[in-house]
Amino acid sequence: MSLESITNSIDDAVSGFFEPVAESVGEVVFYTVGVGDTELPLIVAWLVIAGLVFTGWFGLIQVRKFKLALEVVRGKYDEDDSPGEVNHFQALTAAVSGTVGLGNIAGVAIAVSIGGAGATFWMILCGLLGMATKFVEVTLGVKYREQHADGTVSGGPMHYLPKGLAERFGSRGAKFGKVLAVPAAVMILFFGLFGGNLFQTNQSYAQVSSTFGGEDGFLASSAGAVLFGLVVAALVGLVLLGGIRSIASVTSKLVPAMAAMYIVACLVVIIGNVTAVPDAVMEIFRRAFEPQGVVGGVIGALIVGFQRAAFSNEAGLGSAPIAHSAVKTKHPASEGLVALLEPFIDTVVICTMTALTIIIAKPDSWAERAAGNGEIGGVTITSDAFATALPWFPHLLTVAVLLFAFSTILTWGYYGLKAWSYLFGRSKASEVTFKALWSAFVVLGALMSLGSLISLADSALFLLSVFNIIGLYLLAPVVKRELNSFLGFVKRRKAGLPEADETQAAVKALD
Repeated sequence: MSLESITNSIDDAVSGFFEPVAESVGEVVFYTVGVGDTELPLIVAWLVIAGLVFTGWFGLIQVRKFKLALEVVRGKYDEDDSPGEVNHFQALTAAVSGTVGLGNIAGVAIAVSIGGAGATFWMILCGLLGMATKFVEVTLGVKYREQHADGTVSGGPMHYLPKGLAERFGSRGAKFGKVLAVPAAVMILFFGLFGGNLFQTNQSYAQVSSTFGGEDGFLASSAGAVLFGLVVAALVGLVLLGGIRSIASVTSKLVPAMAAMYIVACLVVIIGNVTAVPDAVMEIFRRAFEPQGVVGGVIGALIVGFQRAAFSNEAGLGSAPIAHSAVKTKHPASEGLVALLEPFIDTVVICTMTALTIIIAKPDSWAERAAGNGEIGGVTITSDAFATALPWFPHLLTVAVLLFAFSTILTWGYYGLKAWSYLFGRSKASEVTFKALWSAFVVLGALMSLGSLISLADSALFLLSVFNIIGLYLLAPVVKRELNSFLGFVKRRKAGLPEADETQAAVKALD
């Protein structure tokens, strides 16, 4: 029996077993209610409402403190003796590498295919709201992180939920936090293995094999798939062995490079059609509020835009605080401010650039879908849009997909390790077991799709937001104190005054 037939048999068997489970769980997690002529997933509304609440609670912090966030990233308020493993910029790029990926390329194309150009407006708005949610969860991630004897740090919802709720509500809060933390760790681990690893490898392999040789090429064979998987697994394993410092070192170079490469490609198309830019911008705003749209009019465009943005930037899901918790700082809110830049980069900048490129280029595949013909396109529409100005773009897109996928696998490998360590301990044997398992899943990703498991993983990730955001609401006063403490530190630093007692400064600021 050939390798291909074996893997196909395993794929079919696993999918056949988990498909009904994935469908049942998906129906619960992504339960929809009718709004106008379309359906609204309640989980998306849950994320958007959180963004609205925290935007109001912290007084439009994503606008008021945007400049300060940039100053913190540049290291203006760094302190040499701060605990942690990586600097602010490295923590940001490590977290961004987990969100910037195929969703920015294919997800945006799906949004403007279903919701029309107007979906772009609502996607941007959701990204702006997500900045406030990200600020809250990352501030908590840093405040309640666990610092180990060897200098490493662990953070995330499995740490700040039990610790934070215990601090605020005593023993009952601790018990409630534990109830939230354990399933949170399980969901992060499950999504990491299947969504953050297997799916990324599978999609990058599909793009590489189709670009270089197609169905008849060596890469399309089982041997080619194994070789691809082994090479990626080896590279991932080498980086993971170095921990977050190694991951941050790679992503701090990889993320800016791949983002710059992708944005430059967008600009080539946009500048090449510069006269069409004003009309494209007007179309985005006009279609966002038109009573008649592609699907469901205004409500349809709004829902699709919000949904794709929520899937892309992961604000409120509790994943990013794991990477941000490793930052070198004494002030948790400083990294919270850095983190609010993440949805801005991911959604407001990169997703918007993709949408503008498609709207301006108007590839035939998108026009057909806009007219209601053909199936919903993803990466093919984006590729077709770039091909209008860059005929060779599929090869560049292959490089972009590889870089996006590789950085995502690295970051989710770190997230998965922290969830694994929380559940099974931090022993050397435990960590080696996880890294071996993670590398094995990279190879499996090139051989099998296991689509039902990936769908189940998506459900698990978004179910995580339910537990996470409940904790964010309960711990928001703690974040307010931390913000006032850091703002007091910034004021003293600018005035050249010695550092005062942080607790007293925070309490005074609240009075």
